[in-house]
Amino acid sequence: MPPLHICSLILCSISAVFSSPVGRDSVCGYKSCPATKPSMLNVHLVPHTHDDVGWLKTVDQYYYGDRNYIQHAGVQYILDSVVDQLQKDPARRFIYVEIAFFYRWWKQQDQKTRRIVTQLVNEGRLEFINGGWCMSDEATTHYSAVIDQMSLGLRFLNDTFGECGRPRVAWHIDPFGHAREHASIFAQMGYDGFFFGRLDYQDKGRRMRTKEMEMVWRASESLKPPVANLFTGVLPNGYNPPAGFCWDQSCDDAPIRDDPDLEDYNVDVMVQNFVSTANSQATYYKTNHIIMTMGSDFQYENANLWYKNMDKLIKYVNALQANGSKVNVLYSTPSCYLQELNLANLTWPQKTDDFFPYADDAHDFWTGYFTSRPALKLYERLSNSLLQTCTQLEVLGGPKSRSGPFGEGDSDTMKRAMGVAQHHDAVSGTEKQHVAYDYAKRLARGWAHCEVLIRNSLAVLTGSEAPRVMCENLNISVCPLTESSHKFSMNVYNPLARAVSWPVRLPVNGSQYSVTDANGKAVDSQVVPLTKSTQEVRRNRGYAKGELVFQVKAPPLGYTTYIISLLQDGPPEDKIVHRAPPSIQNKFLKVTFDDNTGLLKTLTNLETQQTIQLSQNFYWYNASAGNNYESNQPSGAYIFRPNSSTPFIVNKTAQIEVVTVSGVVQEVTQWFSPWVSQVVRLYEGRRELELEWTVGPVPIKDGLGKEVITRLDTDIQSSGYFYTDSNGREVLERRKDYRPTWDLKQSEPIAGNYYPINSRAFIKASDDKRQLTVVTDRSQGVGSIYNGSLEIMLHRRLLYDDVRGVGEPLSEPGEFNDGLVVRGRLLLTLTPPDQAADTHRPLAQGMVLQPLLSFQDGTPSTNSKLEFSGLQAALPPAVHMLTLSQWDKDSILIRLEHQYEAKESKTYSQPVTVNLQKLFSTFKVLGASEMSLGANQWKKDMTRLSWNNEMNVKPVPVSDKDPSPWEVTLNPMEIRTFLLQVQQ
Repeated sequence: MPPLHICSLILCSISAVFSSPVGRDSVCGYKSCPATKPSMLNVHLVPHTHDDVGWLKTVDQYYYGDRNYIQHAGVQYILDSVVDQLQKDPARRFIYVEIAFFYRWWKQQDQKTRRIVTQLVNEGRLEFINGGWCMSDEATTHYSAVIDQMSLGLRFLNDTFGECGRPRVAWHIDPFGHAREHASIFAQMGYDGFFFGRLDYQDKGRRMRTKEMEMVWRASESLKPPVANLFTGVLPNGYNPPAGFCWDQSCDDAPIRDDPDLEDYNVDVMVQNFVSTANSQATYYKTNHIIMTMGSDFQYENANLWYKNMDKLIKYVNALQANGSKVNVLYSTPSCYLQELNLANLTWPQKTDDFFPYADDAHDFWTGYFTSRPALKLYERLSNSLLQTCTQLEVLGGPKSRSGPFGEGDSDTMKRAMGVAQHHDAVSGTEKQHVAYDYAKRLARGWAHCEVLIRNSLAVLTGSEAPRVMCENLNISVCPLTESSHKFSMNVYNPLARAVSWPVRLPVNGSQYSVTDANGKAVDSQVVPLTKSTQEVRRNRGYAKGELVFQVKAPPLGYTTYIISLLQDGPPEDKIVHRAPPSIQNKFLKVTFDDNTGLLKTLTNLETQQTIQLSQNFYWYNASAGNNYESNQPSGAYIFRPNSSTPFIVNKTAQIEVVTVSGVVQEVTQWFSPWVSQVVRLYEGRRELELEWTVGPVPIKDGLGKEVITRLDTDIQSSGYFYTDSNGREVLERRKDYRPTWDLKQSEPIAGNYYPINSRAFIKASDDKRQLTVVTDRSQGVGSIYNGSLEIMLHRRLLYDDVRGVGEPLSEPGEFNDGLVVRGRLLLTLTPPDQAADTHRPLAQGMVLQPLLSFQDGTPSTNSKLEFSGLQAALPPAVHMLTLSQWDKDSILIRLEHQYEAKESKTYSQPVTVNLQKLFSTFKVLGASEMSLGANQWKKDMTRLSWNNEMNVKPVPVSDKDPSPWEVTLNPMEIRTFLLQVQQ
């Protein structure tokens, strides 16, 4: 049987997913667009609502219209009202975006309403735009979570409405800056265009003057054009209607009063103002088509107000055409507007960088949210790791993983929680405190459902139904089982498709333990005393006296087992040393300390014999206070505005608390103040230096808001350049006080030089010989203010609101209401630049997808399977298995990703071929069909609009021809998505 003759294997059996329930008479998509007039200025009115999936209220409060004393908003009423009004006139249009809300509403509708809505969709009168579970943030999200939340929404639309439910346009009208990787993702998902509302005020001014509000965004340096090219447009008025034309119940603008027998007849004035507005807007755009967004936050609860006035506006403006007017107004959608731009067949300017940072005025840089709510940012990242493990084990464990000895488990709850968490007022940290709690609660519920599934799956794979414990507080050394048990086993599941080595730290009360691996081989281990900061953070939640440290090795996409036995009771030897050692080192790295200050002094790569001067310390910027919006913009959840370019140093010296030197780990604990400490760690056999920082509670009794950073100062001559990742994937070059697109007038020397990082940042010498890379455990803000320096913002505690809508200061109370304590890790590598990616790419992937530890008291039974891999062999080093998820009973969805950029690695920046039939060990692959990145189209059917741009590159194939039907080739930065029919 030819393996990729998909119709005989899989395509025909599920093709209905991509076609139903479109009726015979359906005219959706571009075919449903209204006629325009070539000789006139066509004004496309786009009725829309922007519904935040949580912000001032929780997602469910917004849906039901609860707690309207906070904000009047009820999404269920919006959809009720819009559906009612669309039926009254076939010319009317409406777009909807946030599927998390539409999903809730659709579940509650009867069959009659569902039929009406389906007809509206099939006729293009109700159109879904963007189509993700939420409108994701672009600065603080990781690409894997973005792809997942988009796929979640797109699959719902596909299952519910078929082809007519497929969005053609990406729509990010509210996020606070725009990432190049997001544009690349949208392009690979098959979107024809992208519209957004916010960009830097200087950039917007220049674009308006030069008619460059619309462009072709080349969103990847590695993917061959036009694969990642995306037509991109800047909306004229954010996402609001033009001044004077807002007719929502929340607005104060005058309605159109068109009865001359009644008082205050205003048709002539309204028409004149509208025509003037339209003609003025047209001066900033290149074609005879312009778009007007008719709606805003949570509008259309009473859609009749909008439609009644827009009907009149269209009628009276178009009536002037009989007298020679050249303005034509029509109901439209973003996709219909986009089609007209495409038909114009113009040459468009090209953009290759991104839209960060975003400022809406000279002193108002939205760069604080890169770090806001750092604990939530880490929880979201860890939840993403757990979700990938959960979906993998759902596949590997089979049906019993969802219903097994430990109960009913699922991955869907976590998928929806993570989908909501990607919202631009969720992981961004720009929501009210009670909403942040709700996001965390949803993730916690997802954890609970996934943990049941994981226990069931591991019971199937190991053959053991003994109780299994997962310890979620290991970062503060709390795990009741390991603290109390004299003998226990630890299962280490590795979600990566390559073998990993990983340092493990378990809270214990003994001073010596025996650790053996799945083959009975002894593993070197060491018990180290708990740091003072850990003892303070856990506040009587655990009673461990030390941590058992050892390295684990786990097979690809599988697990291994370790047996831990107590040999000697009692606490570990407590070595209180008040001076830093001259140095610590393993066979790869050497770190020296300043004898006088206790700070880092040098870092040496012993393999390449490279050394840099390296000093690291903690500082805080005094957040600008004051609440005079016009003259003294304060720092807040969104905005970073220090009142001085010089930060305050926490302490010029570090008190040395504990020094541990063993064959497993060497670590030095530095104490900077009662609220800042750090452990410098060098594990045996590792090529990275770990800095585990603990910050908080940030003191505010002095009346000063604080934005806490750590700064790495080196002798690397970086010449003002530094590099940051985009959503965890491709790397962009940054330069102090510079923007590639326009001549920057810098007004905030610190905040205006901050950029988001999701997994890494680096500086390298101008002679191209040394590169210092920092890998992070969550999204943060970073800058290189001084030559050879990187500073990373770790924590923020502020006393004022920044007047951008959230309405409360960013001052998280923490668990004990005295301020939030945050702990995190930075991993440092020193390499030649041409070898750096070989280290930081797998290191960052390992930080994003961490091994999952689970524990069983006692020893495993004799028939337990102690080691397992779901793969026949590890994937090549350049290939990452981005997705492994159950699609339906007999098929699974996988995404394979080339994780290196073109030209960044001599070894790995090459095409790689993978055999789909030889991937898995637990099931046979019977058929495979390639899909779009969003998994809502067959790849062979995916077509996109073609655009001319000023620096046009001749289109070439996405990848080299696959060697055989089962062998697929991945080029640098390419992600390929497949639906596999499988047999256990």
